[in-house]
Amino acid sequence: MQNDIFALRQGTTPLLISMPHVGTRLPEDLKPVYSEVGLQVDDTDWHIAELYDFAAGMGASVLRPYHSRYTIDLNRPADGKSLYPGQNTTGLCPLTTFDNVPLYRPGCEPDEAETARRLELYWKPYHAALQAELARIKALHGYALLWDAHSIRSVIPHLFEGELPVFNFGNASGASCAAGVGESLLELARELAPHYPAVLNGRFKGGHITRHYGQPDQKVHAMQLELAQRSYMQEEAPYALDAALAGQLKPVLARLIERFLAFRPT
Repeated sequence: MQNDIFALRQGTTPLLISMPHVGTRLPEDLKPVYSEVGLQVDDTDWHIAELYDFAAGMGASVLRPYHSRYTIDLNRPADGKSLYPGQNTTGLCPLTTFDNVPLYRPGCEPDEAETARRLELYWKPYHAALQAELARIKALHGYALLWDAHSIRSVIPHLFEGELPVFNFGNASGASCAAGVGESLLELARELAPHYPAVLNGRFKGGHITRHYGQPDQKVHAMQLELAQRSYMQEEAPYALDAALAGQLKPVLARLIERFLAFRPT
């Protein structure tokens, strides 16, 4: 399924991989309101689709948007409520980059009406597709597995202290997935890539998608993986993929997905 908002490849297994921050488009009608920095869409989850290109061959469904998180953040709740109260973060329609640099020209920030318009045009279609695909998978298999795939620069002082671990697993502190699944994935990551730090429910516990759709009591189990980008790419523009590093990381990701797919809820 493909349109101007998202692409969905339907698979044959219980797994759906969502990639809500891989989009790089800014709508043509909005480009004049963005700052020069905003037009660069720097905070994209670069190359995530390439890293997970094995997933289709494993029978996973894959959902990804075309538009940048600078248009609207698909991993934030529709009401804009903060996922990390008391911590610096970015909102539903972000006003600044991760480094707290303005995304808009002065006076051009989206107001309530513009935010509502973007919700209708971009956010709601993506989430409708996500919800429908989970329902389809659950009807076929009796349960659904949701993997929310992300990446981020390793060091962003405005958002967190120090350097992030490479593997940042999140399952809403255990609420979005059956007990033991997150711990099993963490153990496997440490076994396969001992040179890369890994953590469960650290700085990233899962965004709106993980927290909202992960409902173990309804047979939907969700995990988020936020990768530190130093593990596979250049973290400064032009954000080039490092083929050697990516080639080492992809087999680890494939093994993690295999383990998640092997989970059978009781």
